[in-house]
Amino acid sequence: MSYLERWWRDAPRKKQEAFAKLVRDGQLEIVSGGWVMNDEMMEGNMWLNETIGVVPKNSWSIDPFGYSATMAYVLRRMGFHNMLIQRTHYELKKELAMNRNLEYLWRQNWDIDETTDIFVHMMPFYSYDIPHTCGPEPAICCQFDFARMRSFSYESCPWRYDPVETNPNNVQERAMKLLDQYRKKSTLYRTNTLLIPLGDDFRYVDTEEAEAQFRNYEKLFDYINSNPHLKAEVKFGTLEDYFSTLRDEAERINYTRPGELVSSELPGFPTLSGDFFTYADRNQDYWSGYYVSRPYFKAVDRVLEQTLRASEILSSFVLGYCQRLQCAKLPISFSHKLTAARRNLALFQHHDGVTGTAKDHVVVDYGTRMHTSLQDLQLFMSRAVEVLLGDIHDRSDPTLLSHFEPVQERSKYDVQPVYKVLNPHGGKAHSVVLFNPLEQTRDEIVMVVVSNPDVSVLSSDGSCLKSQISPEWQYVSDEKVSTGQHRLYWRASVPALGLETYYVATGYDDCEKATPAVVKAFTTAGQFPCPEPYDCSKLEGKSVEMKNSYQSLSVDVRHGLLQTATHNKDGKQTDIGEEIGMYRSHGSGAYLFKPIGEAQPIVEEGGYFILSEGPLVQEAHSLPKTEWRKSPISHSTRIYSCGDSIQDMLIEKEYHVELVGHVFNDKELIVRFKTDIDNQGVFYSDLNGFQMSRRQMYDKIPLQGNYYPMPSLAFLQDSLGNRFSVHSKQSLGAASLKNGWLEIMLDRRLTQDDGRGLGQGVMDNRPMNVIFHLLRESNVSALPKTHSLLTLQPSLLSHRVGAHLNYPMHAFMSKKPQEKSFKLPQQTFAPLAAPLPCDVHVVNLKVPQPLKFHHAEAVEARFALLLQRRGWDASFCRRGGLNCTTIGEEPVNLFYMFKDLAVLDVKATSLNLLHDDPEMLGYLEQIGDVAQEGNVLISPMDIQAYKLDLQPPSSQEE
Repeated sequence: MSYLERWWRDAPRKKQEAFAKLVRDGQLEIVSGGWVMNDEMMEGNMWLNETIGVVPKNSWSIDPFGYSATMAYVLRRMGFHNMLIQRTHYELKKELAMNRNLEYLWRQNWDIDETTDIFVHMMPFYSYDIPHTCGPEPAICCQFDFARMRSFSYESCPWRYDPVETNPNNVQERAMKLLDQYRKKSTLYRTNTLLIPLGDDFRYVDTEEAEAQFRNYEKLFDYINSNPHLKAEVKFGTLEDYFSTLRDEAERINYTRPGELVSSELPGFPTLSGDFFTYADRNQDYWSGYYVSRPYFKAVDRVLEQTLRASEILSSFVLGYCQRLQCAKLPISFSHKLTAARRNLALFQHHDGVTGTAKDHVVVDYGTRMHTSLQDLQLFMSRAVEVLLGDIHDRSDPTLLSHFEPVQERSKYDVQPVYKVLNPHGGKAHSVVLFNPLEQTRDEIVMVVVSNPDVSVLSSDGSCLKSQISPEWQYVSDEKVSTGQHRLYWRASVPALGLETYYVATGYDDCEKATPAVVKAFTTAGQFPCPEPYDCSKLEGKSVEMKNSYQSLSVDVRHGLLQTATHNKDGKQTDIGEEIGMYRSHGSGAYLFKPIGEAQPIVEEGGYFILSEGPLVQEAHSLPKTEWRKSPISHSTRIYSCGDSIQDMLIEKEYHVELVGHVFNDKELIVRFKTDIDNQGVFYSDLNGFQMSRRQMYDKIPLQGNYYPMPSLAFLQDSLGNRFSVHSKQSLGAASLKNGWLEIMLDRRLTQDDGRGLGQGVMDNRPMNVIFHLLRESNVSALPKTHSLLTLQPSLLSHRVGAHLNYPMHAFMSKKPQEKSFKLPQQTFAPLAAPLPCDVHVVNLKVPQPLKFHHAEAVEARFALLLQRRGWDASFCRRGGLNCTTIGEEPVNLFYMFKDLAVLDVKATSLNLLHDDPEMLGYLEQIGDVAQEGNVLISPMDIQAYKLDLQPPSSQEE
């Protein structure tokens, strides 16, 4: 739709009308309707419905490299019933074809009630071009790609026989040859209805080309159809024509095999569960490289995603509270930029965008668009915060507000964000406002950077808070190890989806100043330069311990690597065995990973190792020695003492990666954890942050085939219920190549093109930071011996850790330090009546059409709320030591969800907000009843969308 929208914008009215008529008459079908292939259906479908008044029925996804089961789930819940896919492993296609299982019902692996089944057509051959779609023999099929005739500029057939114009003298021979391919292809499928796509990349560019295909095929079809003895009928059609013809046939004729599970969605076909990673298209060429290519932009993608979600939630609250007041002007005037941000994020979900498989200049364009939108959203959020903490009856122009600015900023599209330095002086204070984008209250240690170590932190009611300062370290070892600034930490508590204010002040004699961390250092490089005002000493011994109330870590001082973690309560020790290694590769490119042998460790004895210990945060910072003058990596290990919070239970790892310079050509950098968990060659990685998938190590396939996508989580587990998890803030690739090992690739720098159409290597590496949260759990489900193929779920604690990492708090600071007496009308904003249960996640709260917000004739409810009920490992000590309830114990009622906003006109809808009939979406629960009762009925793992209206109590209306 991104292309169609560009065309539509400039097309004359007559052309638009002619196009819309073809679509409405069914002569032209818009498939998927995503903003890109194959994603961002909501943006694409809503634009399409608004513009032309149609909603797509069938999904078409021929080019993404492997397929996630989450896609099938989301499509089904958007009202789709059919989907078509192409790029799956060649051995898998062979296996499915042998049993005529290339058409099947895709079912989610948790679904015992058949509510998620969607019909899938998998294309059987190597490619989606014409040589590989008419039948099994490309040399013959290519002769029926009439755009390759001499009069056109496309390349001729590589098999020597080119297409020729069809005429009365050759029509019989040509038609029989083509029909023979069709018959051979049809033996791979069960029904008598066969699909033959006709197209390729960059085709149908002019009328002559389309005419050549049509003219020739019309003659061939006329011949076949006018000869009844051939027992075939061939015609042009859309994807909808194919699926509806096939479904009609499958309802007349029973194609079910003996012993096959039948789906009520469509009898006659097998049901399959699982996903299609890792893809290989030929000769063991596994496409696992793209899981990691261009990791800097994979990280920006997620930052934009969570910033957009936060902005849409804040925008909803501003409109909900302001309604027709002047302050509603803020989100309405910003709506064009909000739409642009959604579309810039959507564009990057393209299968050559976030994958890291675009040309350098295209990457720059993606990056620049995302950067622009990030700047816009942060400016909007700064103003929205001021509106929500201000007086909503204020009649001044809300678009001119400028009291706050974001604490972090990026100067350019391809550099890491930096913290603005707070510099309160002369008894003044900076206010810092935190927005918590999660649906539970959040207690965690937060950080800002200050230039002056003599500061105190005060809460919104003016009481003094315990705080800590630590030196800020450089990422690269040079003469100055410290930047001269300080990291200021304190424990914040912020309401669910709400705001809280803190003050960073100097000259407050009633409050104790931030406690300086104690610094201990090891270096082989002579004297360690101790930053002011810290107390520094030399580290003795080979290893050092870091400890909080929950766990103790042992770190190897000479190499700077994490060795073990011990649970303080039961003394249980886990080997973590951190190792940093490098693959050399030959033939790897943006898509493919082709290592030469195994990864070799790169950290040598020496370098800098600095331990900073304080009451809130302990950090081990390592600038390792490697064979290169400038190390490709430096890293920190942190543990927190927040007091009985999620943060205390995790280990934070931050890797600063700079795979920059020719010395790192054809190298791929990994971190590996060599744990003592007996995982029997199995690990689990997530799909789209939505569900887990079981991954089995196979010796019979190459190393690269055992690499899998890790969008946000991977874990190992033994049969006794000991689990080691790595949560990631960005998508990468992971593998478990030996028992107890979990490795994650961080970056790759490749000189060669890998022959899949990009035409270049990947040499545009950027310095970047990768953050992991490591979690050890010893009380999840022990695996039943008989049922080891079970896919395991994260625990409730693990879900919370992942949410905290991927939906961080947003911090805003006053642009100038203020007098002590200065205060905004409110210090706190807490919109929810109570925090939501721990297994309920607000996927989004948004106003889909802000420009129509004030239209009197708006019949549709103006707000949309999407909720997800997380599936979790029920035997894991349920609350993981958290103050947590679940929706099973504490039901959610939409009517009473918000504190000062009434919820009206609730209606369940599809995930693209376009179908209001819950029956057609496959939901089990009686979700339609929500309008009367307000009760959220939602099965584990489901996502549910609602349209609703929000109104403040009538006293606020003007």
